[in-house]
Amino acid sequence: MEPYAPVPFYDRYVPRAPPLAAAEAFREVMRKRRSVRDFSNRDVPLEVIASLVATAGGAPSGANRQPWRFVCVRDPTVKRRIRLAAEEEERAFYAGRAGERWLADLAPLGTDADKAFLEIAPWLVVVFRLAAGDEGEAVYYTQESVGIAVGMFLCAAQHAGLATLTHTPAPMKFLATLLSRPENERPFLLIPVGWAADACTVPRAALRKKPLDEIMVVV
Repeated sequence: MEPYAPVPFYDRYVPRAPPLAAAEAFREVMRKRRSVRDFSNRDVPLEVIASLVATAGGAPSGANRQPWRFVCVRDPTVKRRIRLAAEEEERAFYAGRAGERWLADLAPLGTDADKAFLEIAPWLVVVFRLAAGDEGEAVYYTQESVGIAVGMFLCAAQHAGLATLTHTPAPMKFLATLLSRPENERPFLLIPVGWAADACTVPRAALRKKPLDEIMVVV
């Protein structure tokens, strides 16, 4: 690694509006984000996906190790294989792997083992967490670091007007096998990305978010 040599912070972001107005404008963009399962097959250019990944790659990480890999899949054959493998795991999940309480909590969302969106969405972005660097170097705070990067990816997609879903078929090891990823990469999340279908519906139950006084404590 290069020695620590700090430089002046010359490239600061300065919003065009005062802080509160800028924060509220961004919140309004994110307020309209929903988890989408009804995708259009309309294409999304590779350049757009690359921009989203580049934004995610700017996330902070432990010791700047950047322990993530974003595998972006648009090949129909590979997407088909991912869907079949994911649905196999999901059938086992709904048939008994999940407890009754878990299934009851999922019921208002209307989810089931059918994951057709994995073929319809133009892109599947599979996020991997690095358990070690590509040359075997140590990595730190990988869960936290990759989680932050994924959050930035989702925000960037929403800002671009795209729909996303955070999909977690479990176990997810099949993703590493299907995508021929090395041993140091562990599946973290599967994100379909595209345009919401014209007739897209979303669960009414998911509209309610906890009010600010339930999630914020001022000391």
